[in-house]
Amino acid sequence: MICRILLLISLTSCVCGTFVLNVTETSYQAEENHNITLEWMFTTKTDSSSTVLIIICQLLTDVKPLVLYHLYEGVEDSEFQDGQFAGRVQCDKDALREGQIRLHVSRIRTDDSGLYLCEVRTDYGWNRGKGRLNVTAARDWPEPETPNTASRERIGLYCVLGLTAAAISVLAV
Repeated sequence: MICRILLLISLTSCVCGTFVLNVTETSYQAEENHNITLEWMFTTKTDSSSTVLIIICQLLTDVKPLVLYHLYEGVEDSEFQDGQFAGRVQCDKDALREGQIRLHVSRIRTDDSGLYLCEVRTDYGWNRGKGRLNVTAARDWPEPETPNTASRERIGLYCVLGLTAAAISVLAV
């Protein structure tokens, strides 16, 4: 009977999942043409040599999910990456070993806005986490102001008048 209870507890912990994947930020805000880092954290087991690590991170759209990043058994697989993200996504490999997914996305665009889903599978569990990115259009910077030459001329006139008055008062003494 005790063996059955222990087996049930063991199976329940495997099925219910002790594997956790959390998004570091549920909402990101950025401006077009800047860079951003999207982050997720997952549980790791230090006492076992995990051989399976599969990560797929996608931007969910109305038409179809766009793959941002794909890692299969520890190897990046850019074949599945959507052209929208080609050459703009870098993964921090050192952070992966610590159970952190850090995706650096460069030159973000307004069409990068949306809900991102990242799914992680290991040989001891799987889970997924979501985070939203809102990219605003780059601000239109106003034209640089041209110096006001009229005020400069007025300042010069006041200086000349002040110096003239000072010279007259010195000579009058």
